[in-house]
Amino acid sequence: MGFVKAAKTSDIAPGTIREAEVAGQLVAVARVGDKFHAISNVCLHRGGPLGQGVMDGAVVTCPWHGWQFDVTSGRVSQNQTVGVACYPVEIRGDEIFVDLG
Repeated sequence: MGFVKAAKTSDIAPGTIREAEVAGQLVAVARVGDKFHAISNVCLHRGGPLGQGVMDGAVVTCPWHGWQFDVTSGRVSQNQTVGVACYPVEIRGDEIFVDLG
């Protein structure tokens, strides 16, 4: 599929996460310091929207039932053997591009 524009860098403040539509699919785009990360927006537990969660460092907490995911790897914080999809991110100027593969 290749890289598709997801958002502007100014749309996502450091330490936050938000939902972004990429090729008709919602993904969760997070900013940890000056680095951007994209993961699946769907929590493994009950499908909660990770892009609406709260960030603490590199960890997002699902707003529905509290499951936590490392946005740099997509892995569940409490069980590193499972996780959500993690997508490549490119910054071009002031725009964030995500490759869903």
